[in-house]
Amino acid sequence: MRLPRQNGLRFRDFVGKTIYILQPWLAPDGGSFPPASQLLHINRLIGMNSLRKVDQVELEQAVERWVAYIDEHPRRRIAAITSYTFLNTTVNWLRFYGLLAIPSLPVGPFDTLLTEFMHFAINERKMATDTIQSYRFKLAAFFSKIGWRHRQISSIVISDIDEYLEHMRVEGLKPRPIASHAQTFRALFRYLEAKNLTQPGIARAIPIPSIPRYESYPKGPKWRDVRKLLKTSAEAGPLELRAVAIAFLCSIYGLRGKEIRTLTLEDFNWISETFTVRRAKSGRFQEFPIQFEVGEIILRYLQEAGPACGFRQLFVTLKPLYRPLHQVTLGRIIKERMINRGIESEYFGTHALRHACATELLRKGSSLSEIADFLGHRGIRSVCVYARFDSRSLKKVAAFSLAGVL
Repeated sequence: MRLPRQNGLRFRDFVGKTIYILQPWLAPDGGSFPPASQLLHINRLIGMNSLRKVDQVELEQAVERWVAYIDEHPRRRIAAITSYTFLNTTVNWLRFYGLLAIPSLPVGPFDTLLTEFMHFAINERKMATDTIQSYRFKLAAFFSKIGWRHRQISSIVISDIDEYLEHMRVEGLKPRPIASHAQTFRALFRYLEAKNLTQPGIARAIPIPSIPRYESYPKGPKWRDVRKLLKTSAEAGPLELRAVAIAFLCSIYGLRGKEIRTLTLEDFNWISETFTVRRAKSGRFQEFPIQFEVGEIILRYLQEAGPACGFRQLFVTLKPLYRPLHQVTLGRIIKERMINRGIESEYFGTHALRHACATELLRKGSSLSEIADFLGHRGIRSVCVYARFDSRSLKKVAAFSLAGVL
């Protein structure tokens, strides 16, 4: 659809430019702001060819179109928060510009309570930004589902939570994300019980699916497949250069997605050939040497692909309006490259390469303690799983002879 101009400015450009204004406003609790592409989806589904008021009926129709679009998408699926996320972003954007024809569309009767819990998680629990955003989405979806049945938080009982988790299971969610939701609900109801706002014992009664701590197979691809991701040609374009640079940081250094997204140009010291990473979970800083191949691909990305913009993050979008990469975008870049290269893996994305890095370090003789330090873990418990995948070392243990010991 060709979008008309409004006072010399195309409506598409008007939508895109709002991301700079919405960044501190849409996500006051630490969440990320929506990319311009999402705002353009909103414009398309509402049919806003001009600045006009939007009523509740149009919003409901737009949500239905969005769910249908996700349902037909070849690589996306409907989640429990699909409708809420789209509706919340749309309402906030329209309300910000005074284009909302209805007074308010809150999450439910518990929107104030949700905000208070988010402030508690930020100020008292000191949770990470990504965790806060995840909590907010999960709880908002839960409240929007049951909020119209219960007007008081004290009336919610364990059967309501059981019913919600069972609905997620029927919808096709796997045990791990269901367990994540259950842990989020436990955190909320522990907070509510401490304030005497709900019935005691609900947090303890919330069921959490049994998930094996150590799975019997590697989560990441084999190292020979990782090498395919790191190969690039002299004619590589901006998209490929950025993808390869990210893949190097994931697989060679085992960095988490957030650690890559927060890397800035100042973190790289090209004189001493080192770069500094702020660990996502512990918050401590860790310095790494810049390996030759890694330095070459990053410099090539900056010289040939990196756009000239005001952001200091290493990885940003390659088209205006420029902005740092979103967590979902970063994971999709690696996932699409793995799929396009025909790589077989149980998991895809940045964390899969982190697992491949740990497995390769163990195969080359690094101790579990060294691997834990390298990956930024506080102890070796999180990396013990990789010992099960090192078949060569296990065979050496099995071949150990006790002859002559007695």
